[in-house]
Amino acid sequence: MTEQVDVRGPRFAAWITTAILVAALVVATFSTAAAVVLLAIQTVVFAVSATVGPRRSPYGRIFSTFVAPRLSPVTEREPAAPLRFAQLVGFIFGAAGLVSFLAGVTVLGLVFTGFALFAAFLNAAFGICLGCQIYPLVARFRSPALSASS
Repeated sequence: MTEQVDVRGPRFAAWITTAILVAALVVATFSTAAAVVLLAIQTVVFAVSATVGPRRSPYGRIFSTFVAPRLSPVTEREPAAPLRFAQLVGFIFGAAGLVSFLAGVTVLGLVFTGFALFAAFLNAAFGICLGCQIYPLVARFRSPALSASS
């Protein structure tokens, strides 16, 4: 059985991610260093979330501790693997943004941050997880290698 999570948790996490990435873009207009700090924090969260999964991620722990107890019982769940993959994609965009900012290519840093923001906002506001949509394609390419080794 694959790990399943309450669909409300990842959307909660996406709202926090959206807020942090908006803040990074706004702050970048007057302080690239402050934007780098905000983007670095979010990129670390992406990395941790991709590694440990949505339930044990920093935002997942906040959701399960403070938000979920105040909500009605879980009525809809989704598999964790696509969510972990989505966090990996977020990490890649966050890391690319960080590298760009640190290399002095501010416009590219803003673009990568903007891509991450777009994906986070789609998930938060509309429940559309872009990384989750891509996941089946990636899983399909991995499956033959995994089944050949079994």
